[in-house]
Amino acid sequence: MPLSVPGLPGLPPDLAGPVAVELAKPVRDLPTANALPGGCRYEPKWDGYRLVVVRDATGTRLWSKQGRDLTDRFPDLAAAALAQVPAGTVLDGEVVVWGGERLDFGLLQRRLVTSPSRMAALAAAHPASYVAFDLLAAGGTDQRRRPLRARRAALEELAQRWAPPMQLSPVTADPAEARRWAADLRPLGIEGLVAKGAATRYAGGRREWLKVKSWETTEVLAGGVIGPLERPSQLVAGRYRDGGLVVVGRTAPLSPAQAAELAAVLSPAGPDHPWPDRIGTGRFGGGRLSVPVTRVDPVAVVEVSADAALTAGVFRHPLRFVRVRSDLRPEDVPPAG
Repeated sequence: MPLSVPGLPGLPPDLAGPVAVELAKPVRDLPTANALPGGCRYEPKWDGYRLVVVRDATGTRLWSKQGRDLTDRFPDLAAAALAQVPAGTVLDGEVVVWGGERLDFGLLQRRLVTSPSRMAALAAAHPASYVAFDLLAAGGTDQRRRPLRARRAALEELAQRWAPPMQLSPVTADPAEARRWAADLRPLGIEGLVAKGAATRYAGGRREWLKVKSWETTEVLAGGVIGPLERPSQLVAGRYRDGGLVVVGRTAPLSPAQAAELAAVLSPAGPDHPWPDRIGTGRFGGGRLSVPVTRVDPVAVVEVSADAALTAGVFRHPLRFVRVRSDLRPEDVPPAG
């Protein structure tokens, strides 16, 4: 039976949906324990879609960070929230989809392009999970002016009634434990950590949280570059999949020293190089805009630093050039997933 409160007053207008969510700004290093007001609280950074659950007196709506109503995209979560969350509640969190033992962003994206007639089958085959990390309203009352520590305590009490797919994101005040999470959970697709001040209010639309991405090095092939061979501005990374060389990412702009190091091992591609003459500037090499690619003989191995955001073996965010690995051969490079 859905949880309800007879005579519950309506939610504040700006919490009835869509809802302006608090955002996080990137930082390079994990903030110290006392870097934010009231001390830091650290949480995993989930590789999913930001989603606000609005449970009013009549039903449940799910809103994206951009203000799009995604209720029909996640009917499994809407039904779970209707059954498990009391009316007058607004939750902030992340929707994720597991593919085996790792978060699968590709499966999550399918929710946005699948026709409504096939949504039930997709949800049954690849169910979504909702990971809540903040409480914006309870009992119809706005909670955003309360400090995070108070909102978190109320959220934990609420979550005691939950069962999957409704889940509570873990939190810790110990930076050492947070670092262990970042290392241990990375293979599952956790992108890093988010730090929040325990004494802070919820500031919708503002970047007052801090996020630190988890990076680790890996190897790719120099399959192409942006710019001329003698002065490359970016590396276009390749790996083999089923015997074919595919684009798996692109680095951030190279420094002059990095460009010189890379140029020293590049040679022009032969006529059988499979890549096109141009590559898109958007994610996954797509988008309307494109730039020329200088194709390279794919024999040079390059070590790059990458975050945990992967889709079908493709790095969704820019890579960081680390160094040329002259000690490795192309067969030493991991295949594209």
